[in-house]
Amino acid sequence: MATETTLVTYDDYRNLPDDGKRYEIIEGRLLMTPAPHTIHQRILGKLYKSISNYTEEQNIGEVFIAPVDVILSMTNVVQPDLMFIAKERSHIITEKNIVEAPDLVAEIISESTKVRDQTTKKALYEKYGVKEYWIIYPGDEKVEQFILQDEKLVLQKTVGKSDLLKPKVISGLSFALKEVFTR
Repeated sequence: MATETTLVTYDDYRNLPDDGKRYEIIEGRLLMTPAPHTIHQRILGKLYKSISNYTEEQNIGEVFIAPVDVILSMTNVVQPDLMFIAKERSHIITEKNIVEAPDLVAEIISESTKVRDQTTKKALYEKYGVKEYWIIYPGDEKVEQFILQDEKLVLQKTVGKSDLLKPKVISGLSFALKEVFTR
């Protein structure tokens, strides 16, 4: 006897009650993500500040932090921890959400999201054309930097706390990770 699975769409997602929880849809499955820990939020704030200050000064794009819906398709709606959209692609930013893949996405690993960020979301970002993807490991104080090459997100380098992070999609920006990981 076959069991039918009903796919959740963006329309279903928009009709969810405002219960304070953070949801995403991946391949039509509704997933809840627990609230992040304080170290996650500290790193996210410092990362945002480092990138946003530069992109605003240079007038080259916008940086957003979760929760903001990124509509990759009607059955794939994600809320990356941080994302950058280049100025020439600002048309994908609407009043309510982002309607295509951002240029850069960063996810900060936690125990509850580790496997999803490393596999499922990485595959989605690859499929929908995210040009650069960072997986940030708070405990190890490192960042894996993936670059889209021939439609595959390829590990460019792993950057540690004592190194500079140089985003490929944000020309001219580099910053010390010690500033991001320092308490």
